[in-house]
Amino acid sequence: MLKHARIACLLVVTLAVNACGFHLQGRVPLPAALATTRVIAEDDQTDFVQGLRRALLTSGSKLTDFSERATGVVRIHKDEVTQKIISVSATNIPREYEVTYTVEFSVEGTGGELLPSQKVSITRDYSFNETKLLAKENEEAILREGMANELVAIVMRRLAAI
Repeated sequence: MLKHARIACLLVVTLAVNACGFHLQGRVPLPAALATTRVIAEDDQTDFVQGLRRALLTSGSKLTDFSERATGVVRIHKDEVTQKIISVSATNIPREYEVTYTVEFSVEGTGGELLPSQKVSITRDYSFNETKLLAKENEEAILREGMANELVAIVMRRLAAI
């Protein structure tokens, strides 16, 4: 009897999750206009562009380097990381930084513009200690990579909504 109740409960939860449009993280269903996609960026080696390419592939899109073969083109107009000091010690040594990762993109299809130019940015701050320089540089690199992944997720949700 308890076994049947567990199975029934599991079935109800499964149906509820499917009914609300839940998808596993990283797998965003894309519209047909992005079945074969070209990503155009000034720098193809940034964390964001590499993450976007992986996310497009994971979502079933085929990537191409030729605009004439593409059903959709994602243009990265801006892919920029800025850093500024937000606090210093009494001896004028930086103690805390603010990192902002900004991406501006647009999407074109075979019939014209699908998504006008949009700007998305994320800001994080981290503490700095000059006695732990290598560890803090590694922390900043991990922070930037995480921010790029968050931006990829935001952009993928917008692409899925086309």
